[in-house]
Amino acid sequence: MADPEEPLELGEISFTDWNAHTDKMAEVAFLTVARRLPALVVQALRMAWAASPRDAVAAVGFNLAGGAFTAFGLLATTGVLAALFSGGPTPERVQAALPSLILVAAAAGLRTATQAGAGWAQSRLDPQVARVAEERLYGLTSRVGLIAYDDPDFHDALQRARSRGVARAGSVVSSAINALTALIGIIAVAGVLGVLHPVLLPLLVLAVLPDAWAAVRSARMRYTTMYALIPANRRKWIIGELLANRTSAAEVRSFTMRGFLLRMYDAVAMAEQRVMLGLARRQTVARLVGETLGGVGTGLVYLALGILLAVGAVPLAVAGTAVLAIRSGQTSLSNLMFATNRLYEEGLYYTDFLDFCSDAESRLPSERPTPAPTGFSRISAREVTFTYPGSEQPALREVSVEINRGEVIAFVGENGSGKTTLAKILSGLYEPQGGRVTWDDLDVRDVDPEALRLSTAVIAQDHTRWPLTARYNITMGTDKGEEMLASAARVAGADEVIAELPNGYRTLLDRRFKDGAELSGGQWQRIAVARGFHRDAPLLICDEPTAALDARAEHALFERIREHSGGRTVLLITHRLASVRYADRIYVLDHGKVTEEGTHDELMTVNGLYADLYTLQATAYR
Repeated sequence: MADPEEPLELGEISFTDWNAHTDKMAEVAFLTVARRLPALVVQALRMAWAASPRDAVAAVGFNLAGGAFTAFGLLATTGVLAALFSGGPTPERVQAALPSLILVAAAAGLRTATQAGAGWAQSRLDPQVARVAEERLYGLTSRVGLIAYDDPDFHDALQRARSRGVARAGSVVSSAINALTALIGIIAVAGVLGVLHPVLLPLLVLAVLPDAWAAVRSARMRYTTMYALIPANRRKWIIGELLANRTSAAEVRSFTMRGFLLRMYDAVAMAEQRVMLGLARRQTVARLVGETLGGVGTGLVYLALGILLAVGAVPLAVAGTAVLAIRSGQTSLSNLMFATNRLYEEGLYYTDFLDFCSDAESRLPSERPTPAPTGFSRISAREVTFTYPGSEQPALREVSVEINRGEVIAFVGENGSGKTTLAKILSGLYEPQGGRVTWDDLDVRDVDPEALRLSTAVIAQDHTRWPLTARYNITMGTDKGEEMLASAARVAGADEVIAELPNGYRTLLDRRFKDGAELSGGQWQRIAVARGFHRDAPLLICDEPTAALDARAEHALFERIREHSGGRTVLLITHRLASVRYADRIYVLDHGKVTEEGTHDELMTVNGLYADLYTLQATAYR
């Protein structure tokens, strides 16, 4: 049992690195924020327009109308107060105020109606904006080159975009519209105050500037902290998955890892908690300072209004309207500050989403007008070199191979020799960084990689266990008819698996769902093989296809592959060398280089690495 006091190794996470990005927003001052807000509003409105032009126009239009009615109502209030404060009997003053009262009531009613309309339009926009943002995100993640998923920076950017960025799209749109609404209200009040007395407006702005400073500072604190915590959050999520995921549940119990994993989780969570508690303290101090200074500013506003009344600069009716306008303006300015703060804070996360989308778009394959081949006579790799992101050592070093149509070619070698990497390059999943790959005389760089992949089928050891029906696990959403489905299942031996399922091909292969079924590793392997045959592509890549099969099933599968290849070219990657002895040609890879090639008999005569590996395996079976 592990020592509970033993220091934990947390890999890429070290608590001293959590604040490595705290200077990211340090240079962002209030004026910088103010300059960024218009761009954020424009981006939000573009997103709203893309989601629903009708609702976007309705939300903005209703808010504009609401601002107009606010100004009209305040101006009408002056008439009401002037009539009520004039000399004469009270009934006559009330009667004189009635027309203005009717106008005030009408303006209030219309303003309420427009606010309701704006709220209705915004509530419709939220789910539509969320859908558009999610579709954009997952549309890009499913199209970027596969090499992106080997880049840690891409994963961090994706984590930011998925965990907060895409979820903030709707909030950014709502905050942008709310900010516009508040700004329209301020403009309306400013017009009224400008008519009443121009000195009141700058004093009103002074009253809310401290709150604005506190709001922006608080947002910067939170964003910087959350940005720095991204690696920790990802590690915590991964450990949580290990503790709660079905696939790891058995080993967690078999190796009694519960205590160890909980210790690791608690170490990350406690350090994260300390950071968040510090954030709460700093934000509270900023808010207290802002509210204190804001109270002083508000007092100055009313002091100035009292002085204006005392010296007779404004009549009593105008002063009464000014009080209402000031309170309305304060409300609008407070709303603007809240919306601006929220827009800025949410916009920081939304910018992560936009930045990720921009980066992902730069990783998309360029437009390639050359039609992809539907077949080939020869696939050649010449002097191919490839290095994974962040790695100092190349995975492939000037590798050259040749595959002719109809051949069975084998790649063999020890773990890490580059077999799977080379297969992915030949099938267009990766692009070589040096050398070239051609299908006949066509360089794969000149054709659309997705179109090229239609001519390849892959049976992988680490295949995906799709939470779909058995039918879709084989067809992958394509419809080639029942005969093709049954033939692929029969060749792979998956027909025997399907026959045992309660609902046949309609059975959902995931026990987490109602009426779902669970398959063994060997049964899943047969489904994956059937998937490869159903593809009916001219190049069939079998990457350790028998890893989960017993000896009898393995022998039967290779016999089926030979018998039913039907003119397909088969590229076989395996450690079980007894399965490759009948290949037309065998390439032996060692540390990213092809060191031997030939038939089984030729390589045994050479007495090199292949002969050593084959002899070791054969000796173990004697």
